[in-house]
Amino acid sequence: MSPVRPRLTQFPHGITAIDTDYHRPRFDASHLIVDEGRAAFVDTGTTHSVPALLAALAEMGLDRKSVDYVLLTHVHLDHAGGAGELMKYLPNAICIVHPRGARHMVDPAKLIAGTKAVYGEAAFQEMYGEIPLIPAERVRESKDGMVLRLGDRRLTLFHTPGHAKHHYCIFDDRPQAVFTGDTFGVSYRELDTDQGEFILPTTTPVHFDPQAYHQSVDRIMSFEPNACFLTHYSRVTDLDRLAEDLHREIDAFVAIARAHQGAEDRVSTIEQALIRHQAERMAAHGIKSPEETTRRVLDMDLQLDAQGLDVWLSQQEKQQA
Repeated sequence: MSPVRPRLTQFPHGITAIDTDYHRPRFDASHLIVDEGRAAFVDTGTTHSVPALLAALAEMGLDRKSVDYVLLTHVHLDHAGGAGELMKYLPNAICIVHPRGARHMVDPAKLIAGTKAVYGEAAFQEMYGEIPLIPAERVRESKDGMVLRLGDRRLTLFHTPGHAKHHYCIFDDRPQAVFTGDTFGVSYRELDTDQGEFILPTTTPVHFDPQAYHQSVDRIMSFEPNACFLTHYSRVTDLDRLAEDLHREIDAFVAIARAHQGAEDRVSTIEQALIRHQAERMAAHGIKSPEETTRRVLDMDLQLDAQGLDVWLSQQEKQQA
């Protein structure tokens, strides 16, 4: 691996966000938690991200043997694609995965095939690279409510379906914060204004479940956290308002999907409606050039959100048939 200089954002209580260089700067973060000389990664980015994660350890003066856990909030490849490669360099680490996702880390063939079917071989390699398996003895399934010790702090893992059935979040008792993967939505720092942070849910295929999503947001808030650390992108703190926004937007996404259920090109029609909706929200949030900003910052998100809503509509149609 050629030397890299990782882009790090350090927070109190031994938490560091590492930019994984996926898609664009400040789009996708891995978080490193350090306590009493012991460390854990939360999400990994892709295989291409691994040099930055290892460089972060070196820059912070941490031995690779000090990493006890690689915590994968879920197995979507922008969160877990780099786990197999990263584990090669962390001799003491155990990878903690939701029971529904663990098999995909031990044998990623189905995960790889499904992703290639969506993006094609060339785009897959460019975005994700090779995805090595993780030996089964180094994978441990999460249990709802399980507690891990990291140094002198407690990490509580709790299952949070809605975005994905194979999703969990992590409550860290030291900063009283939750690492939320995608369950607390996405919030990019370039969308922050004097009105605060801007947030929206993510309905990526294929497990979007609005009722479960609402319940999982409420469960995150039941811990009364001071902050949430999102994979897309890192720390947000105005949590009461953001939780209200997420609940409202989950319902708005469902309404948009249902309003265009009979459209001939349903995915494209839903995507365009989502773009218009988010541009209106951005204008109200004080963001300049809201439509251009929506397309520039949320292009990948809204494409995937539209696809996920289409899958959800198809599931609803089958249930009603």
